[in-house]
Amino acid sequence: MAGVDADAVTSDIAALAKTGAGSTGVVGVAAWRLDGTGPSVLLNPDARFPMASTFKVAVAGAVLKRVDDGSVSLDRMIPITLDEMVDSEVIQDRFIHPGVSLSVYNLLELMLTESDNTATDVMLRLAGGPAAVNAWVRTQGVDAFSVDGGTDEIIRRYYGVSADAGPFHQAMVAKFAAHPELARLDNGPNPGFDNDLRDSASPRAMGHLLTRIWSGAALSPASNKILIEMMGRCRTGAGRLRGQMPADSPVAHKTGTIGGTVNDVGVVTLPGKAGQVVLAVFIKGSDATMDQREQTIAQIGRSVRDYFLFRNADTRP
Repeated sequence: MAGVDADAVTSDIAALAKTGAGSTGVVGVAAWRLDGTGPSVLLNPDARFPMASTFKVAVAGAVLKRVDDGSVSLDRMIPITLDEMVDSEVIQDRFIHPGVSLSVYNLLELMLTESDNTATDVMLRLAGGPAAVNAWVRTQGVDAFSVDGGTDEIIRRYYGVSADAGPFHQAMVAKFAAHPELARLDNGPNPGFDNDLRDSASPRAMGHLLTRIWSGAALSPASNKILIEMMGRCRTGAGRLRGQMPADSPVAHKTGTIGGTVNDVGVVTLPGKAGQVVLAVFIKGSDATMDQREQTIAQIGRSVRDYFLFRNADTRP
């Protein structure tokens, strides 16, 4: 990409975005060098997108702030009842009997590496709820970012399931039994949800939060290290930002998925001494296939990586 400027890269990304957006969706991108030098690559950077599970980065930050303050210990054990469980990749799926307790450390790990929803809602409560998470985000100088509920509330809102309908799993089973047509929403657009400002952020805002974390400004050095290393162990979204990255460019990231929303946000470490790139890619309201959306994120990620890598080489003294 020698001689290519940021406007040209943005045009290329806008062309790539058409596939992931489908006929109804929008793609947003915010990317820049972590050290702040050089231009940014931006596409719909200030539009609001449902964060889906990418909001878990902020929840982790707010919990780790409490660890820094000494009000929470990483080895504190948290009991989890069956009624508190939300459909999730590990806890709800594997622990089907009463008697579950996990440490804060393990709950953070499951939230960030497996995107476990039960772990998330337990950590959100420990953080002090959405208001406390938003307060921590504001201390980072980040606006256009709002956490308004846990995964239980987000999923219920998406499918129109009342908070009074009983424990999550029971309520969802009953709702789908009564309204099997809701299955069509599983991987498609839901305009009312897609345009709701609750639990949404702009790509630029998410990028700024990641910049604060990776620059060491958001938390203590120990807590920053914990958060960054956990995102480096993320097991979800192998076909997204990591999908077309060469082995010399590791990605620490957090994915998010619900309906027509498919997201991935994180930091790419360039090879050698070329530095790091902050990158947030959001897709909302898309009627494209999941493979098309994930491939779009992968292609955008690779284009951004190549641009900043080769631009860095071209401008090196």
